[in-house]
Amino acid sequence: MYAAHFGLTERPFSLAPDPRYLFLSEGHREALAHLVYGLQGGGFVQLTGEVGTGKTTVCRALLDQLPPEVDVAMIFTPRLTAVELLSSVCDELRVPYPAGTTSLKVLVDALSRALLDAHARGRRTVVIIDEAQNLSMEVLEELRLLTNIETTRDKLLQVILIGQPELVNLMERPALRQLAQRITARYHLRPFSYTETRAYVRHRLQVAGRREMIFTSPALSVIHRRSGGVARVINNVCDRALLGAFGRSRRRVTATTARRAAVEVSGVSRLRRWLQPAVAAVLLAAIVFSASTLGRSRLEYVATWWGQRVLPAGVAPSNAAVAVTPAPLAAVGAPQRPSPARLLDGTTVDRDAALASLFARWGVEFQPRPGENACEIARRSGLRCLVRTGTWNVIRRLDVPAMLTLMTPTGERHYATVTTLGADTVTLDLAPRPVTLLLNDVERFWDGAFVALWRTPDLAATLLKPGDDLRQRVVAFQRANGLRADGVVGEETLLRLAATTPGSRPSLSRATP
Repeated sequence: MYAAHFGLTERPFSLAPDPRYLFLSEGHREALAHLVYGLQGGGFVQLTGEVGTGKTTVCRALLDQLPPEVDVAMIFTPRLTAVELLSSVCDELRVPYPAGTTSLKVLVDALSRALLDAHARGRRTVVIIDEAQNLSMEVLEELRLLTNIETTRDKLLQVILIGQPELVNLMERPALRQLAQRITARYHLRPFSYTETRAYVRHRLQVAGRREMIFTSPALSVIHRRSGGVARVINNVCDRALLGAFGRSRRRVTATTARRAAVEVSGVSRLRRWLQPAVAAVLLAAIVFSASTLGRSRLEYVATWWGQRVLPAGVAPSNAAVAVTPAPLAAVGAPQRPSPARLLDGTTVDRDAALASLFARWGVEFQPRPGENACEIARRSGLRCLVRTGTWNVIRRLDVPAMLTLMTPTGERHYATVTTLGADTVTLDLAPRPVTLLLNDVERFWDGAFVALWRTPDLAATLLKPGDDLRQRVVAFQRANGLRADGVVGEETLLRLAATTPGSRPSLSRATP
């Protein structure tokens, strides 16, 4: 309807998955790199993100990059029983099996033979499951057992789980800990930053035949703010805004038009948008009243309920002094917390600079070669590399410095290296000097992504010296350290061994020798 009016050849913000409109932001490219890296190690790869952030876009880009010798089974309806899932995988891979069978053993045997045959012919097999947060425990366990199909050197089946953030919670269940330990790469896809939103809108307009920007800068700001940087919502708002500008015979989309379009798309009235800050103001007034009438101890309780951690004036948190400390409480004002800009002051947006700091903790100079990633540089320097998404407890268990990826509210990535980890504080290697902060404050900007380096331990110097009862000692070590007790000295076991073996290495829990 409006295409000719704006000099467009077609609607640029259609929700149809047209490959011509493929746009890979920095986050999409990083997610794609994680998937490619994870597929090199076999087992499971996990990609999560909110609805509409572009998980399918990343998956489509991955399929375009897979070599021709890779066979792919795509599962789009994960609400299946174990038998239905295996049947679907066999159907996708054209694996023959008895019609109408309901036997898991029959299906597993057929799939095993097909995987062994494919491996003998130099082919690899990948299963991609979308909306994986809807998988049942039974199906996930069956998938884990399928990845046991292997030769002495290679895993014959690789599984990519794509889902909403609920998938992360699902994988943290104790019953799925064996599967979770087989995830070789994780990535959480965040919404666009403002810069990425603007680039995304420009890209789609150009594909549709319009080089000049139709949306004013204030309009783009409104679209980014109201959409939250979610690509699908951006499409809806932009499409409605173009229709609104066309209806008013205007050649450009203004902030007012964009704001109207966002309200129409979201269905949220202006009254409701006004009420939200009004309710917040009432709650804030309650805290101010509490400060003057209830005393400091009760104020701390009220402020904690409000979502603020308040420390009494002059009292530092346990284990370490915090460099960025909330201002003393005043009876006439609300508690203050460090702003995002101040908290991230001193971090770097240069990933290579942060990696150089991480490598320096191991006494290694970070010197990347063209086309070489951090893990390849680590291997060349005699180190191992771990790219993961986890929690503070995971990093604490590894007990080695880790580079965190921090995200500002505007979507800008910052990087900092953890050098010390206390019970409720963390020390980051920031310029010009290390800064110690509360874990909760850093968690506001950290989604769990980190990179850690480690060195393979000398097994002759560990508790696991060769002997008749080696497997029993491995199992006992794994149980004592919260690892999967399978008796196999895999990456997680080696890494934990490295953390417990005496020697010269950087540590988060003690001073580096």
